[in-house]
Amino acid sequence: MGDLKQHSLIKAQERLRDQVGHALRAALIAGELRPGSVYSAPGLAAELGVSATPVREAMLDLAREGLVEPVRNKGFRITEVSERDLDQYTELRTMIEVPTIGRITKIATAEQLEALRPIAEEIVTSAREHNLIGYLEADRRFHLTLLGLAGNDRLVETVGDLRKRSRLYGLTGLDEAGKLVSSAEEHIELLDLMLTGDAEAAEACMVRHLGHVRSLWAQGRDEPVGRLPGRLGSGL
Repeated sequence: MGDLKQHSLIKAQERLRDQVGHALRAALIAGELRPGSVYSAPGLAAELGVSATPVREAMLDLAREGLVEPVRNKGFRITEVSERDLDQYTELRTMIEVPTIGRITKIATAEQLEALRPIAEEIVTSAREHNLIGYLEADRRFHLTLLGLAGNDRLVETVGDLRKRSRLYGLTGLDEAGKLVSSAEEHIELLDLMLTGDAEAAEACMVRHLGHVRSLWAQGRDEPVGRLPGRLGSGL
């Protein structure tokens, strides 16, 4: 029985680490953690209402993704992404996702595509309701699930990594300016085009969508950066 209790404790610790990682990643993407700034694990832990250990573990996970870098005796620095980096990430995503969307349009069933409609609608609803965390999570699920219909797990993994590295800056400011809803609605437009079987039109929509996202990155750099929200479950 002792071994089972220990196993349960390990699982609980892993879940907390994952929750903290999700909270920090969302705050980073939303621009609430400033690129170039150094944050200590104890300081972040105090704001999130957890101990420093799961924060350190989560930050090490983010370091492996290239989102932060350790700073000896100080904590972790949020890595800065240059305009050149963003252009290159967009180019890679375009090279991978656009032809894949065209191929999926030709091979996916109507049932498979329609199954994604609730997620597309969730993206729009989240944008309209200023639910940034919901917006980001639904957007991630839509794109990666859609690409998964191509049947290539490594492709999905690669795009997932690119999405993490090419994060939005100042998402809160963009949301307040009403600039996210139009991008959100493009997911429904893409789905509708794919359902018609028009691969060329679907590819063109995807090109436009990625360009729209890239323009949001540029605008987000100029938006003010907020604070990391309080405890887990209170917005993150």
